[in-house]
Amino acid sequence: MANANIHPTAIVEDGATLGEDVKIGPYCVVGSGATLEVGCELISHVAVAGHTAVGARTRIFPFASIGHQPQDLKYKGEPSTLVIGEECIIREGVTMNPGTEGGGMQTVVGDRCAFLANSHVGHDCQVGNSVIFSNNVMLAGHCTVEDFAIVGGGAAVIQFARVGAHAFIGGMSGLENDLIPYGMAIGNRAYLSGLNIVGLQRRGFSRDDIHDLRRAYRLLFANEGTLKERVDDVAQGFAGHPIVEEILSFIREGGKRSLCTPRDGQDSG
Repeated sequence: MANANIHPTAIVEDGATLGEDVKIGPYCVVGSGATLEVGCELISHVAVAGHTAVGARTRIFPFASIGHQPQDLKYKGEPSTLVIGEECIIREGVTMNPGTEGGGMQTVVGDRCAFLANSHVGHDCQVGNSVIFSNNVMLAGHCTVEDFAIVGGGAAVIQFARVGAHAFIGGMSGLENDLIPYGMAIGNRAYLSGLNIVGLQRRGFSRDDIHDLRRAYRLLFANEGTLKERVDDVAQGFAGHPIVEEILSFIREGGKRSLCTPRDGQDSG
């Protein structure tokens, strides 16, 4: 309990581990298996359960449910975990579930992420650093969301889907396929609508990098040849270009979902 500031109405069960300068506000409940690292703050009415570790200086707002039993009917009480990184913002009503035996036993959220009100991180998900979920985002189980991805309000991502780094999913979209790094998907069901140019510009990518990404994108999603042939052509034409190679690696790695692609007749890029 090292120098923790605990409101008299909060319940901290025996066995919980609290770092220096942790603040636990009114009516919070912290379970016996929970760890709150240095400077964490639970504003009020927050419930942290299970084998959950919350990184330093993360702030959790009222009515968030963190680490409770996964919403998976196959879950049989196995001691799975939820790990949340440092300096995250977890707003009102957010739910995050631990892993399951069928998915690796662990849900992981990276550093400096923001989860706005009523968003959900399902069991066995792997969420990278500096990810943003707007209000009411629904991330089903077993998903991967890479660094700097942004998901718009009310969007839903199907189980086992992958969202690449720096990608953007528009509000109210339903993503049922893998979204390439730097890609932008909109619609229900979502389709690939181009590159996340605004995000690239905001994060300081150079004009030359953005230009090269546009060229690679148009080649990858042209109508000629198979996807494998186009991937090979782009790999040859952009050899040594780290950003393009990141997209190619994502495509080659594959997953349980198909690739999110442009609609027929859409002007790529």
